[in-house]
Amino acid sequence: MMDWKLLNRNVIEEFRINSGRVAQFGDLPVVILNTIGAKTGNLLEVPLITVIDDGHMYLFGTNAGAKKQPAWIYNLRANPVIDVEFKTEVFRANLTELDGQQRKDRIQIQSQQTPQFADYIASSAPRQVAVFRIDPL
Repeated sequence: MMDWKLLNRNVIEEFRINSGRVAQFGDLPVVILNTIGAKTGNLLEVPLITVIDDGHMYLFGTNAGAKKQPAWIYNLRANPVIDVEFKTEVFRANLTELDGQQRKDRIQIQSQQTPQFADYIASSAPRQVAVFRIDPL
């Protein structure tokens, strides 16, 4: 079974050493969310691949196609204003959850561009995958 905490620690360390680049993700852009735990209030660092389109950064709660939402979604819903690390910068942002047609459109666009993403959407059904836009403050 995958040790996600260890994997995340290693990804974060590599990200910070290599100015935001993580070898296992190739050229895909990575961010680190500095979230606040919804239940604990603790600072939690979450590395995620982001999608950059039309000048915006998006995050998808696919949880690798699992039936369960990733924990970071609940943290962002409770505390949407956080620090985000991207490449060598850290900036304050509001993470806005998309809903309705905006959410559906963003998932459709990403599914057409990335077959693995489309597989994640299919395997996570009937769960609705959350989509967030990173809005720098």
